[in-house]
Amino acid sequence: MNCIRCLVSGRVQGVFFRAATRSKAIELGLQGRARNLPDGRVEVIACGPHERLSQLQEWLWEGPSHARVSEVICEIVQEAEAFVGFETD
Repeated sequence: MNCIRCLVSGRVQGVFFRAATRSKAIELGLQGRARNLPDGRVEVIACGPHERLSQLQEWLWEGPSHARVSEVICEIVQEAEAFVGFETD
């Protein structure tokens, strides 16, 4: 299984970014989680087919309508947790 970890910066907390990410990930059939970080970023870990992970990465640059994304940094992760569904913390 392919997994990525993305850190999303900008105005991404308090604008339903995690919930919207969860909805998009479920739509794409991905598993993983989205959570707020203390520094104001959102961390997204997603696992699934490469093509669908690419679609999620593109979507992260947009996010929900009230978000203002300034940066998305993604990396492939080898040792991801075993996720069932898509969670938000």
